[in-house]
Amino acid sequence: MSIYYAGLLADIGILTLGALSVYIILATDQLSLGNAGFMAIGSYISSFLTVELHWPLTAALIVAAATASVVGIVVGFPALRLKGIYLAIATLGFGEMVRSFFLVFRPMGGAGGFRGMQHVPLGYIWAWVAAILVMVTMLEQSRLWLQMRAIHDDETAAGLVGLNTTLIKVGGFGLGAAVAAVAGALFAHQYVYIEPGNFGFERSIDFVLAVILGGSTVGVGGLAGAALLVLLPEWLRFVAEWRLAAFGALLILVLLTRRQGILDRPLLAKLTFRSAAS
Repeated sequence: MSIYYAGLLADIGILTLGALSVYIILATDQLSLGNAGFMAIGSYISSFLTVELHWPLTAALIVAAATASVVGIVVGFPALRLKGIYLAIATLGFGEMVRSFFLVFRPMGGAGGFRGMQHVPLGYIWAWVAAILVMVTMLEQSRLWLQMRAIHDDETAAGLVGLNTTLIKVGGFGLGAAVAAVAGALFAHQYVYIEPGNFGFERSIDFVLAVILGGSTVGVGGLAGAALLVLLPEWLRFVAEWRLAAFGALLILVLLTRRQGILDRPLLAKLTFRSAAS
């Protein structure tokens, strides 16, 4: 496989993890526009551990994910008071705060960025993507997921039937933050150089857009959305300077024809049934 296509596949895998981090939080009716901040935490912590302390990548990645999870839980508590656009703006502010912190944090390179990481194999990235996709798929079959969806549909009713809505919503934030941190760690060791600009508002929007396009009701929708966002601009290179305009038009067309996203549960059920029948 050429370096070019390997890079595209790596980008799809990393974006898939970012989309899954949003998907998990969204399952509890919370929209986060700050997951790039959790990605930055995972990226910088794992890079520091592997470069400065010479830790193995897997151990550094786990510590980075655990740290981001704790931060996500801390952020999740005050977020409980907010809903809708107010929560989205608050998480956006958190992401920008993290980016600004690393912009002036000189021990990690500040505005000049941080380098020295070892390049990670493509197979390693996709091993993590597969593992987290399996985890999310198993979560979707669990009672906990039903509780999360109950909160998503009607938090008041969920609380009245005895669900601990606070614990579930904060836990969703923590788990989503951990997945975003894994994406950040893999990003850092894929590109072997990071700087605060890698984790701006646009990165968080990419995560959300991948979920919306791929399907916000199934975990594998994040994979479909990520593939679409990465590959469509490449497939549209033949239209030269009109490429971005054509890309935007196609995205709008997808949203108009499939408002629930490319994948949803009925479609997956049909595809699974047909595969089993054949």
